[in-house]
Amino acid sequence: MSAASSGLLPPDTRILVLSCGKAGHDINSLGIAAALGGDVLVMRVEPHPLFAFFAPWGPPDPSEMLDFNWPDIIIASGRVTAPVLRVMGAKSKGHAFTLYLQDPRAWRSRFDMIWMPEHDQATGPNIVKTLTSPHGLRPNDLAQARSCPDPRIAALQGPRLAISLGGPSGAHVFTPADYEALVAIARSGAQAGFCLTITPSRRTPPELMQTLRLALADLAPERCFIWDRTGDNPYVAMLANADCIVVTADSVNMVGEAAATGAPIYFYEPGGGSPKITRFLNTMIASGAVRRFAGAFERWTYEPIDATHEIASEVARRYLARKASLPPKTRRAE
Repeated sequence: MSAASSGLLPPDTRILVLSCGKAGHDINSLGIAAALGGDVLVMRVEPHPLFAFFAPWGPPDPSEMLDFNWPDIIIASGRVTAPVLRVMGAKSKGHAFTLYLQDPRAWRSRFDMIWMPEHDQATGPNIVKTLTSPHGLRPNDLAQARSCPDPRIAALQGPRLAISLGGPSGAHVFTPADYEALVAIARSGAQAGFCLTITPSRRTPPELMQTLRLALADLAPERCFIWDRTGDNPYVAMLANADCIVVTADSVNMVGEAAATGAPIYFYEPGGGSPKITRFLNTMIASGAVRRFAGAFERWTYEPIDATHEIASEVARRYLARKASLPPKTRRAE
């Protein structure tokens, strides 16, 4: 366990994060846990394949139901965590506040609070929606990255264009045509006077990065930085110090993180797509934070979008109201 130094709740608040092991889900859960503050424990949920097959509808794997001191708040994301969260909440007899992120698709009424993105069509009294997803980029992280920028980013001279790259997913594919389109966007940025900062994600194809390196090799080092996965990832510094951001639209999380900066955001849609992501992109366009790249760069402003704080504040409010209505609980020794 590690104690957070600040947050919305007292530092002795016990928060359990049920992890499914997928980075996209864990970013959501850990971002909210960090904003809440308290003493955070992360437990990986790895059920037997039979129990995983029936999640989220079936029972939890009994081996996952550890007997430890009951937490005050349990946060879970990923379908295999839903049965564990449901049963743990029931066993706590109301003392553990349960938060599930995304649509559990089953037993919605069994969780104290469910977060879903605004573009999701489900509704209910325990469902809270925000425009973007929760993440770990807190305002003080961005402020710190601006006041003491990564030297690799600080070395770039002039306005900066950050390009944040995703990769193939269940909904999107990245083809050579997409590689060339992203090269064209990068070249357009350089021609518009921007210095380029480019970072891949875990899913970014090596072929895409190689294509970009070759196509941008003529730019001087003070005008182009491409992270080659050596040293610390300057992702936060890139976003915090960007005058404009381009994001591939395969990642809802990356779009949300970019929107926390207040910088103009363009998105590029690789091949494929899904109705759900299209709805998300349309809501982001309507918010004024995001535009589809159409060949030219413009400047505009909007208030940074901090969904993480919004969600964590609502969790804290509901948790404290619940706590005030319950008799004091007796903690078991660990």
